[in-house]
Amino acid sequence: MTRQMRVLRGLSLLAGLLVFGDAAAQAAPAFVKPEDSRMWMTVGERRFAITMSDNPAAHAFAALLPLTLDMSDLNDNEKKARLPKALPANASRPGTIRNGDLMLYGTDTLVVFYLTFDSPYSYTRLGRVNDPAGLAQALGRRDVRVVFSKD
Repeated sequence: MTRQMRVLRGLSLLAGLLVFGDAAAQAAPAFVKPEDSRMWMTVGERRFAITMSDNPAAHAFAALLPLTLDMSDLNDNEKKARLPKALPANASRPGTIRNGDLMLYGTDTLVVFYLTFDSPYSYTRLGRVNDPAGLAQALGRRDVRVVFSKD
């Protein structure tokens, strides 16, 4: 084999490795550390862990923490509060809302759902309460102060 052919073969091998390596890097999912995707919601003496969604709205919400909101009741199934600033929304219709869903309505209204039901409305998902047992009792059907924090 001539030197020129060895050089061409080597360059072909190198090009293949570069293309394969780039494709593998693009195909690999972004790793999110569990501690980076968790936040807390405190209602009175009850504390609930929330796993945040991996989207621009959830990241923007996390950047607002810690945050204390006076949340009003709506329809006996959710608490809502206006955020201090608009977040990037990418709303879709979830169909079924679940007890423990943390959603963004529009671009600046935070909603915590404490009952499961079907809904025709569109929301941007921010996260979900890991264990919503007792969430409805903690939130009650009255206005309530809720603290969102990273720790």
